[in-house]
Amino acid sequence: DCERCQYHSEDKHTAILYSLLSQNLNHSRGGRSPAHQRCLCHQRRTVCLRTPHVTCQAASNVLVKTISFMKNLPSFHLLPREDQLLLLDSCWVPLFLLGLVQEMVTFEVMETPAPSMLKKILLDGQSKRQEPERTQPTLAAVQRLQCCLNTFWSLDLSPKEYAYLKGAILFNPDVPGLRASLYIESLQREAQRALQEVLQPLHPEDQGRFARILLIASTLKSIPPALITDLFFRPVIGNADIVELIAEMLYEITGRQLAP
Repeated sequence: DCERCQYHSEDKHTAILYSLLSQNLNHSRGGRSPAHQRCLCHQRRTVCLRTPHVTCQAASNVLVKTISFMKNLPSFHLLPREDQLLLLDSCWVPLFLLGLVQEMVTFEVMETPAPSMLKKILLDGQSKRQEPERTQPTLAAVQRLQCCLNTFWSLDLSPKEYAYLKGAILFNPDVPGLRASLYIESLQREAQRALQEVLQPLHPEDQGRFARILLIASTLKSIPPALITDLFFRPVIGNADIVELIAEMLYEITGRQLAP
């Protein structure tokens, strides 16, 4: 490994996951060597969306469909409001990412343009009085995200597989603070059982598909919510709290679009 790699401890964990998934993808596609992928020094630079207007609109549409999925689940609305909010806060990112995969949303990034010297001089005296500068995603983090999405695309899930997998992700009994954790656990088992049953006629020869789907789905939980927010929604919502906006969409407004 490159001794110059100096990312933080939390980045090291996700870098290992990225390397493992990348090796799997590149093995099937004849990509670059794993040794080259392990070194992420050059990927620490910050990036932004190449076409933010198009990509943010697509992301907004996926988020609306994700919230609609939850709104249309009677079992979700039977839960205490506190549990609904806890599940929403915990699961919106993997559900959103699954929506990106299902809707085949692709995106490209480019290096974040550096501010001009004139802008630095003009804003230097105001920097201390302004809000902290927004964080920017790194190229390494975005590539880990794209790697997870590509791995899911390789599964080629059917609409029923997506639906039951979303239920298994949403009803997570391990979220701390749940009041109805036993009921939520039963809902998760029901969704997983339905997923397993739909796999049998669709892929009778692939006995390991169920376990593989759940394993790959677990990688979505490793994607930080801050990365998704900064990359897809910060250009639209500014400094607003994304979870509060999602809760408002869930409980008060039907079919709301995120708007600048």
